[in-house]
Amino acid sequence: MRKTMKYLVAASSLLALAVGACIAVGVAAETAQDRYTLKVPGGLEFSAFKGYEHWEAVSISQDGPLVALIVANPVMMDAFRSGAPGNGKPFPDGAKMAKIHWTPKKMDVFPAATIPGAQHDVDFMEKDSKRFADSGGWGYGVFEYDAAAGAFRVGNTQDNPPQANDAKCGYACHTLVKNRDYVFTDYASR
Repeated sequence: MRKTMKYLVAASSLLALAVGACIAVGVAAETAQDRYTLKVPGGLEFSAFKGYEHWEAVSISQDGPLVALIVANPVMMDAFRSGAPGNGKPFPDGAKMAKIHWTPKKMDVFPAATIPGAQHDVDFMEKDSKRFADSGGWGYGVFEYDAAAGAFRVGNTQDNPPQANDAKCGYACHTLVKNRDYVFTDYASR
């Protein structure tokens, strides 16, 4: 009888701990930011890029102090593999890219290697020639990341570099490559 009582007390304690942990996880998930509700005014929604973390890599880059991985959805990847933008053909509507920026750091166990440190932001581009006709057919979005808070926010004019708060926030810069359908990135050979 004593063993049964001890077992029941131990089992009910474990059950209480499990229920408490589930409640804590649920509350944390409920209070965590839902990045998929963010939207650039008049432009791109974070939710339109859901799953970008799993898209195929196009290339890497370093511009200033940040390192970046450029990824693309299957529509964009097919266009890259067909030779765009170098073949002179525009990217098709539905093409999407994400550029994920990190502050680089030295790897602890192998200091000769530089690896991504804290995430800085993520930039999005989407080709929709009707919706974004006044910006070369592309919509842009910059979402700054606060590593301490674990949350994204829409980029603004106080950021470095400054970002306008609309779908054309990247257009002025990308006009430098108008002859490449406004795309800087080349597909990296493998």
